[in-house]
Amino acid sequence: METVLALAAAALYGSADFLGGTASRRASTFAVLAVTVPAGAAVMLVAMLLPGGLSGGELGWAGMTWAGAGWAAAAGTCGALGLVAFYAAFAAAPMSVVAPVTALVSTVLPVGAAFADGERMGPSVIAGVLVCVVAVVLVSAGSPGSAGEGMPSARLRGVAYAVAAGLAFGLFFLFLRDAGTAGVIWPVALSRAAGTVIALACCAMTRTRLLGRGDALGIALASGTVDALANVCYVLATRAGLFGLAVVLTSLYPGVTVLLARIVLGERMRWVQRAGLLLAGAGIILVTG
Repeated sequence: METVLALAAAALYGSADFLGGTASRRASTFAVLAVTVPAGAAVMLVAMLLPGGLSGGELGWAGMTWAGAGWAAAAGTCGALGLVAFYAAFAAAPMSVVAPVTALVSTVLPVGAAFADGERMGPSVIAGVLVCVVAVVLVSAGSPGSAGEGMPSARLRGVAYAVAAGLAFGLFFLFLRDAGTAGVIWPVALSRAAGTVIALACCAMTRTRLLGRGDALGIALASGTVDALANVCYVLATRAGLFGLAVVLTSLYPGVTVLLARIVLGERMRWVQRAGLLLAGAGIILVTG
């Protein structure tokens, strides 16, 4: 179950990143952020109104503490700041470069914390994790001539933004885990609420106009909705088994972003990127086996 949930989170995160990156190429980074984060918060609000959402149970508010609420708010803050850097990276460099670099950096901190907490894995699982990490590295190899690649200086700036986003997302994964061991909806909802405050504050400080009608608005709304669902799958995955394993499997999301960029935007893939995608499949087989 942990593997299924983590892979579902990866698929959803990859799709959300593709949508957010597409919107950020059509509108201001802060304008897109001011739509995606509140959209996710609205989804979580609706989820809380469903049967079991406000009451106890696995999805409800059972076990919520003030400390957990603080961790959830910290997660939302890091997540929103990470999205600022993430969308800025997408505006400067190809998705096939930005997404994998971000994923690789965001994996290091939470996995290191998992091992420091004493998590241990079997030989086949460790082998699968290592294969998955190598897969992310291979997928990170940029594809020359990609759509939206721009000048080398812009691409370098995009990679720098991607590293910053990865650090913020790594903290997001770690803080969301620390938000509590009971309930799923409330830590995601609180993190999204905190992120909404950050997103709107960024717009206010930069005097950014909010998105009006148009393709960018619809794409941004879809990105925020899908990303919120990914958060729920991720939290469920961390509760179902080893935290470190859930993070590694979730970090395979760049494969989805790269494939969508290839199919929809026509971004070319190098042979090493294709090899990375195949290697990711092998790593998943080892982990599930």
